Parts: sequence; structure tokens; C-alpha cells
Amino acid sequence: MFNLFLAVSPEIFIINATSILLIHGVVFSTSKKYDYPPLVSNVGWLGLLSVLITLLLLAAGAPLLTIAHLFWNNFFRRDNFTYFCQILLLLSTAGTISMCFDSSEQERFDAFEFIVLILLPTRSMLFMISAHDSIAMYLAIEPQSLCFYVIAASKRKSEFSTEAGSKYLILGAFPSGILLFGCSMIYGSTGATHFDQLAKILTGYEGARSSGIFMGILSIAVGFLFKITAVPFHMWAPDIYEGSPTPVTAFLSIAPKISISANISRVSIYGSYGATLQQIFFFCSIASMILGALAAMAQTKVKRPLAHSSIGHVGYIRTGFSCGTIEGIQSLLIGIFIYALMTIDAFAIVSALRQTRVKYIADLGALAKTNPISAITFSITMFSYAGIPPLAGFCSKFYLFFAALGCGAYFLAPVGVVTSVIGRFYYIRLAKRMFFDTPRTWILYEPMDRNKSLLLAMTSSFITSSFLYPSPLFSVTHQMALSSYL
Repeated sequence: MFNLFLAVSPEIFIINATSILLIHGVVFSTSKKYDYPPLVSNVGWLGLLSVLITLLLLAAGAPLLTIAHLFWNNFFRRDNFTYFCQILLLLSTAGTISMCFDSSEQERFDAFEFIVLILLPTRSMLFMISAHDSIAMYLAIEPQSLCFYVIAASKRKSEFSTEAGSKYLILGAFPSGILLFGCSMIYGSTGATHFDQLAKILTGYEGARSSGIFMGILSIAVGFLFKITAVPFHMWAPDIYEGSPTPVTAFLSIAPKISISANISRVSIYGSYGATLQQIFFFCSIASMILGALAAMAQTKVKRPLAHSSIGHVGYIRTGFSCGTIEGIQSLLIGIFIYALMTIDAFAIVSALRQTRVKYIADLGALAKTNPISAITFSITMFSYAGIPPLAGFCSKFYLFFAALGCGAYFLAPVGVVTSVIGRFYYIRLAKRMFFDTPRTWILYEPMDRNKSLLLAMTSSFITSSFLYPSPLFSVTHQMALSSYL
């Protein structure tokens, strides 16, 4: 029983910590005695401390890879694959919270609930990563979606933020229903929801080719593809990413991709219908890479090319899943890890620049002359997105394309290479704008706050130096991918 408590202690702690932070914020922000203080910074630091303590509890429970308890084994699974994805999710959440402090002060956005609404979906995504049952999977994915709708519209005085939240709410209701319909179809055809039971039932079973199971698989794939902004269910991403506050955009770009990629990998491995999902994701990967490379060329705002870049990187990451091999899952983990670091780096810089009302790409003109460190860091991140060696983005795409060639997907890898070359146009265009163009109106950029500076120092150092010694990341992800098949 103690082992069970230790295994679920990270989730229990972050649930309790989030509730305490909510009560703390409500009590003190409405207190006349303390003159109704703004609590974004206070709650933000406490939230960051809660995430770090959750990381420590997760590390303490890591040796417990098997939990001898009926309920836990039936609904959730603990292995190296789970721990890696949960640690990456918590690190991404910590990076997102660290962006919020100065941004809230500059934009006069003093709602402490913003931090709470980032911690709540993190709790749900921790459960989703370890979910081993379709019921647990659906119950974990819905609370996180509800929080996403609210934080997308958290800037109530902004029409763009309200529009983003409304669009996300309306469009997000459809894939949730489709996902539930898919789980119901599979349960109606097999009478099972647990992934191990589905594997036993569907292995060598002719009914696995029935229309009911096929419709269920297709519906689950549609629900997942919408959540990770994959083509052809990407239409909501650019507008919502543009209208949401910048830290929210960073969180939406990273966190759902980690949790859903982990869960759908587990679904395909244990559900014994991974071949059908792999074919679906094979075509979606190609479409996402092509659209992400072409659609970003016509954008004029800073955040919209990053939104289309996110769509394109979904295609690259899905390349690893489409392989259906251990090397494919390993390359997927490497791709997600490096993508998360690059995205945190990019949006931290964008958040710092938007404090001086930088909204359009044209506003970046001569940034290298007024703020050379930010210009160099942003350019390095863009080159890493483009996959230019010797940066981390090149390592990510190299492993993904190598895994695709190793599994016989000879068409997928060349498409990825071609779209990477095309995508370099708008990445290099941003660098060209910062170093060689002269703006119509000169902007005096404010200095970056200490939190973002430390965050950029850590992420940029990994982006630039991982190529020199990639063995630790390669070894860790190999163990994670191997444990997912055992």
C-alpha cells in the first residue's frame, strides 16, 4: 500500500498544491487588509516550487516500475517511458510559468488564476501519460481541454484573446465527442477498455477488421489529431495561437503534444491495432510537413509563423510514430524533447519582445543593432528549427528521418527533407529581418527580465552543445522506448 501511495504521490501532491494555491489566491487577492495585492508573482513562484517538488517526488518513485495493486494496474501504467514523458511535461510547465512573471506585469494582467489554470491541465496530463485504459484516457483528456479553453481567453479585455477562447471552445467540443464515440465503438465491438485486454482480444481475431472497430480507431485518431494540431485538423491553431497570451501559446504548443504523443503510442502498442493508426498518421505526417512549410511563408505576424512551424513539427514528430518500431519511438522521444526546448526558447524571446509591442515581423528590423544578444539567440533558435547543423534541431530530424528509412518508409523521409529545405525560407527570413533590414520606426527594446534570461541560457546552451555529445540523450530515450514494448 505504501508503494502505491509513493507511485501516485506526484499526482496527489500537484492536485493538493493547486487547490491550496487557488484558496491562497482567493483569500489574499480579496483582502482589504492587504490592499487587494496582485498575486501573479507570488502564486507563480509557489506554482514553480510545486512543479519542482512534483519532479522530486517523481524521481523518488522512479524505481517502482511495477505496482502490485489491482486498481492502479488496471487503469494506469508506470514504466520508464511514462517517467520520461512526465518529467519532460513538468519541465515544460516550469518553463511556461517562468515566462509569466514579467509578462503579467508589463501587460497589466494581474489574474493569479492564470498560474492555477496552467497547473490544473498539467495534473490531468500526468494522468493521461500513464493511462492504460480508454476510460482513464478520456477522463484525463477532458479536464485539460476545459482549462485550455479558459486560459486561451484569459485576457478578458483583449478581443483577440476572447475570440481565441471562443473558437477553441466551439471547435474543441467536436473532437471530444468524436473521441468518446471512438472509445464507445471499440468497447461495443470488443467489450473491453483496458489496453492489455484489447491486445488479447484483437490478436488474431477476424472481428478486428469489422467496420465497428475500424470506425472506432478512425474516430480516436481524429480526436488525437485535432488535439495536436495535425493536418487536416489544424484550422484552429493559427488564430488561437495568435490571440492567446504568449505563455499560453507556448504551453499549448508543447504540453498537449507530449501527453497525447505518449498516450497514443501506448494505445498503438498495447491495443494491437497500431497498423491502422500508423497508416493514418503516415498520411497526416506528410500533409502536416507540406502545409507547415508552405503556409508560413505568407504570414506577416511574429506568432503565426511559429504556429505553422508547430504544425510542421507535428508532421516530423509523427514520422517516428509512423515507423512502428523501437527506433521510431526513440526518435519520437528525441524529437519531442528537442522541440520542447526550441519552442520554450522561441516563445520566451517573443514574450520579451512583445513587451515593447512587437507584433509584426517587420517590427524586428535592426534588432541586432539595438539588442544583439536577443537577435543572436532568436536566430540560433530559428536555425535549429530549420534543422541546420550542428544545432539540436538537426539531430532531431536526423534521427527521425533515419528511423523512417530504417523501417522502409522511403517516401516519408525525402518529403521531410524537402519540406525542411522549403521551411528554411521563413526561418532565415526572420534572421535576415533582424540583421540586415532597417525598420520604418525604431523601437527601443526594454531589457529582458532575469527569469527569461536564465531560461534562455539553459535552453540555448543545450540547443548549441547537444550535437557535440548526444550519447546521454540517445541512451536515455532508447531505454524509454524499449520499456514501452516490454
